[in-house]
Amino acid sequence: MSHRNARLTVHGRRILVERVQAGRPVAHVAAEMGISRPTAHKWIRRWRAEGDAGLADRPSRPGTTPHRTPASMEAKVCRLRTERKLGPARIGPILGLPTSTVHRILTRHGLNRLAWLDRPTAAIVRRYERARPGELVHVDIKKLGNIPDGGGWRVVGRTAGDRNRQATTTLRKSSTPVIGYSYIHSAVDDHSRLAYSEVLTDERKETAAGFWTRANAFFAAHGITVERVLTDNGSCYKAKLFTQTLAAAGITHKRTRPYRPQTNGKVERFNRTLLEEWAYLRPYTSNDERTAALADFLHTYNHHRSHTALGGMPPISRVNNAAGQYT
Repeated sequence: MSHRNARLTVHGRRILVERVQAGRPVAHVAAEMGISRPTAHKWIRRWRAEGDAGLADRPSRPGTTPHRTPASMEAKVCRLRTERKLGPARIGPILGLPTSTVHRILTRHGLNRLAWLDRPTAAIVRRYERARPGELVHVDIKKLGNIPDGGGWRVVGRTAGDRNRQATTTLRKSSTPVIGYSYIHSAVDDHSRLAYSEVLTDERKETAAGFWTRANAFFAAHGITVERVLTDNGSCYKAKLFTQTLAAAGITHKRTRPYRPQTNGKVERFNRTLLEEWAYLRPYTSNDERTAALADFLHTYNHHRSHTALGGMPPISRVNNAAGQYT
């Protein structure tokens, strides 16, 4: 295979052939081009036998591999992987194969990462991505426990955390309870991964519909016209109010198949990032403090955080009309 410092690329091989065709000795042409005579003769022979196709690069792998693991053994490796979810270190001793050989077999069959498999069925997960922003937006809700004033058990330990919880409940028992759960409603664009989230008090249909109205305004402010929304089968999304809210804006509503979170995978993955890089990033002393930190996280996620699925670029780089960004 040719590389950036190679003496002969495909273009150089054609020059070699043209000069030899002109009647010049192969040895002289080889010296001019800084290659050996055997190399020059090799390309001339290939050209005479195959024409221009013979000047193209060929794979370096051998034509035959007589010592390759038999297909029947490879099938056993794949079966242990898909049925029992075992790794190379477990499969190797069972079948009497080196761990490195098992890993190569799994890689060859696209089974080397368990994340690429649907755990219940072991089917290979097929990744997809929409062609343009707004073509599909994933929407979901993440339930998160509230933090009592002074900090929860993750910050101050079990004993002090329970004491803070009881004190906060007693102090505010006449107002809206703060000990309970917050519901993080999120919307993620399938193509650009641009995300919008809000911390709300419940997951009722009115709340979900109101969130989408604001999320749609967020995407519109970035020049994105939403065409379709994908949700799971939560009761708030099954309600007519949510579907009617989408229809009023000319948006189609689609729900995933039951028990198939992979279909809504982009927002599911965003939820995990949300927990790791916001909710559990550092100790918070109150629920209000954690809620206030969400805006900074979203700005970092959309404008600065590199995304592996986007070639290391942030989501805003795929929003066509964002000023000063990539198109």
